[in-house]
Amino acid sequence: MRRRAAAVISALWFVFAPGLIAGVVPWWITRWRAGDGWLAALPARVVGLALIVAGTVVLLGAFARFVVEGAGTPTPLAPTERLVVGGLYRHVRNPMYLAVVAVIVGEALLLARPVLLGWAAVMLAAFAAFVAGYEERVLVARYGAAYEAYRRAVPAWWPRRRAWHQGTAGERDGTGPAAS
Repeated sequence: MRRRAAAVISALWFVFAPGLIAGVVPWWITRWRAGDGWLAALPARVVGLALIVAGTVVLLGAFARFVVEGAGTPTPLAPTERLVVGGLYRHVRNPMYLAVVAVIVGEALLLARPVLLGWAAVMLAAFAAFVAGYEERVLVARYGAAYEAYRRAVPAWWPRRRAWHQGTAGERDGTGPAAS
């Protein structure tokens, strides 16, 4: 896929998928009206804002990585030509899904709206079911042994401390594809 087309499709997908899940639905639930209670404390709001910013940065970086490293998009309609395993993908297999959940949790804290914590939990469960029931099967079929090695080395949901490295360096330190 041409990089320009991949960038345009990725930008549209960014607005559609994360924009809907972490933008439109939380707005629909809260109308961006802040609540009160323990979540309304300044430290909770600061943490919330930090999660929103961090989650957005991670999402933008991951979307860009799909275009540049993968020569494709995050949408199943225009998948990558190459398996994306760089950047944060060296620590966790699903940084995009985790980033979306982080944004929603951040909104819950910033707005002091616990109902959004419920929405974040629903989305995390939906993402986990989608990954287990569809995405991993597709990735194995598309990338075969390369994805299997990556899946063995990099956790799906809890980031590993040390970055996984493909090839010789990863095999030397016991974290690469040869590690079981």
